Parts: sequence; C-alpha cells; structure tokens
Amino acid sequence: MATKVMMEALSPTMEEGRLVKWLKNVGDPVKTGETIAEVETDKAIMELVARGDGVLRARLVEEDTTSPIGAVIGVIGTAEEDITTAVGGTSTAVSTATAGAGTSTAVAVPPTAVAVPPTAVAVPPTAVSVRSSPLARRLAAERGLSLQQIPGSGPNGRVIRRDIEAATAVAVPPTAGAVPPTAVAVPSTAVPLTASFVDQPLSQIRKTIARRLSESIGPIPTFYLTSEIDMTRVGQLREQMVAAGDQFKVSVNDIVIKAVAIALMRHPECNAHWMGDAIRYFSAAHIGMAVATEDGLIVPVIRDAQLKGLGQIGAEARELAKKARERKLAPAEYSGGTFSVSNLGMFGIDQFTAIINPPEAGILAVGSTETRPVWENEQFVPKQRMRVTLSCDHRVIDGAIGAKFLQTLRLLLEAPMMMLF
Repeated sequence: MATKVMMEALSPTMEEGRLVKWLKNVGDPVKTGETIAEVETDKAIMELVARGDGVLRARLVEEDTTSPIGAVIGVIGTAEEDITTAVGGTSTAVSTATAGAGTSTAVAVPPTAVAVPPTAVAVPPTAVSVRSSPLARRLAAERGLSLQQIPGSGPNGRVIRRDIEAATAVAVPPTAGAVPPTAVAVPSTAVPLTASFVDQPLSQIRKTIARRLSESIGPIPTFYLTSEIDMTRVGQLREQMVAAGDQFKVSVNDIVIKAVAIALMRHPECNAHWMGDAIRYFSAAHIGMAVATEDGLIVPVIRDAQLKGLGQIGAEARELAKKARERKLAPAEYSGGTFSVSNLGMFGIDQFTAIINPPEAGILAVGSTETRPVWENEQFVPKQRMRVTLSCDHRVIDGAIGAKFLQTLRLLLEAPMMMLF
C-alpha cells in the first residue's frame, strides 16, 4: 500500500514548511526512517524522513515551495502499484517514474498542487521545450522573460520561481513577442518604475518573527525599566579568566546570563509565563539568548543556567550560536525558555528596548560597555559602565518587582564574586 509523504510538524510552533531540497529522486529506493528531504521550519532546517518502505513514486511539491502541515508532498510505494488514490484528485498529471524503468506514468494531482490561475498570461511558444514549473512559466510570461535564457536550479535543471526572481534582479532581456508591461501613470512623487528592486519571499523564520512579535508589542501591556551598571569588576574578572587559559574564556554576555539566572531565582515573579487564565512560575532559569542570523533572530535556550558555571555557560552559548547560524538547532534547543536576554552591545548600541517573546513575561536588553569618568571619592575615576533595560509584561510583573530584580542584577554584576554563593 502506498505511503503518503506528508509535510510534518518538525518544530513545536511550525505551521507550514518550505521544501528546501529533495534528497531522493523519483524511482529511488526508500527505507523507513531514511532522510528523503530537507525542510525549512520556522526555526531551522530539519530532515524529513520516510514513513514507509518502497521507492519514491512521486514528488508532488517542488523545491523552494511552501506547504501547510499535513499536505501531501510525495508518495512512496512499490514499483507496480497504482498511486492515484494516494495523491488524490483528478486534475493535472504529474510525471512519476517506475523503479528500474525509463518510462513515466501520469498521476492525478489535486488542482491546488500546480494549477495556474486563470489570469495567467500565455507562455510564449519559444519556451515550451524548457523544463519549468507552471508558476515559473507564468512569472516569466508576465515579466517578458525567455525561459530558454534562464538556467534552472530545480530538479533535473527545471526552471522554478527562484530562478525567475534571480533573472528579474539582473534584468534578463525580454524575448521578441513577449507581452509588454501595461502602462501605468505614476505620480511625480512616486518612485520611478525603472528603479531597481528585488522582492525577497519571506523565509519561514521571518514569517514566525513577524507573527510572534505582532502578538507581543500590541496585546501585551509592556513597561520598561532602565538601569546603569558598573561593569569594572566584571571586566577584571574576565581578564583573570583569560589569563588562566582559553578554557576559562567567557564573554560579558555569558556573565550577564549567569547573573540573570541567579536574579530570577531570587525574584521568581519575573521567571514566569502568562498563560491567559493563569501565571506559570518556574523553579529553574532557562535563559533564551537572542542570536542574529542571516534569516532573522533565533533564541536558543541555555537550560538550568542558575546551576551552571561561567565556563559551561560560555561553551554552550558558543555552540548554540554556531548551530543557530547554520540552521541546525533541534527543537529542544530553542523552546522552553522562561526569560530572554538580547545583547546589542557588540554593535556599539548604548541602550535599547527589546520586545518580549511571549508567553515569557520579561526580556533584558543589554547595551555596550564603555569606559566613562565617574565622580568617586572627590575625584573622577574611569569606570566601565553598561545600561540594561528590562521589558516587563505588566500582567505578570509589577513596577516594584521589576525594579527589585534590576537591583539584584546590578548587585551581582558590580560584585561578581557574589555569584559564587
């Protein structure tokens, strides 16, 4: 019996996935548990495994295509069986192969799989022989591009949407007889139509960032508390640790994470989630650290940070940041945070406010550390100063509670040896 290859929920918050790459061709043998494709989730690129044995009979979704959870994107079966029922529908035929043979079979696919909207412009006859997706053909016709001049990056050299987008960006010359663009009157204040631009489709992570932050900045009643901290002793501590060897090297952010974890243990009201009809308080500090990647912000989590030494936190932070930038984080590594830290100090940002990552009740924004003269004992003394801003969900954290948390954090960072007790 044929096995449907489904777009699976590969992360706890995933609602749809983008098929990055097929690792099996039609006709290739497949075993249960074997990786057949790579899928971009809202956080990372994950492996999609087969749920049955046989051969890959059909690939119903092209690379660089987004599908909702539960959508059928392929079919696994024996070489001889009829897979029409597995793919469903009666509309458009998709070419599939029989294992070990050089022939192909027409298989019915649901109309939504590859159907071209009725408003699509006819494809020029000169492009018919080029392997291309229906969407690519429509986009090429609308933009006056020749498919024969565009190299395909899809399976077997097939021209797909991203190839059309790339060709548009470099202004591929239109073919003779291409449909001319419709003339549009442009107000004098508008950007000229000749201006160069590229529309970059949203990645799954960027879609999730937009959705999650829209859930935060509007509905959550947020207030902000800013404090300036003397980081002179933290700087001295780091120098001593570096002098002791590379294995003891830690960043300012590692020390901040440790201090935040201890402060949360002393102020559990801040280590909480807003659950709608309840407030959930946690007995352990699982600290999310914001990591900037090419695709957007990812927040891997350092679990039980209150129990870990600075060296262990530093090693975990470096490893998690590396995996985040390579899109290799497992779901367990970026979920379950109880509080977050966002640090832009390395970019020279003195102070900023961060947006709360719901359902967490708070996030700490960390600015740069700089040496400034401070009046002390009747004289100006050079001190390393750093500003932090606490964003608080007022439904969970009151002003006085947030202020006490920052007091404890400042005490720990200004006397870092206290973190040992």
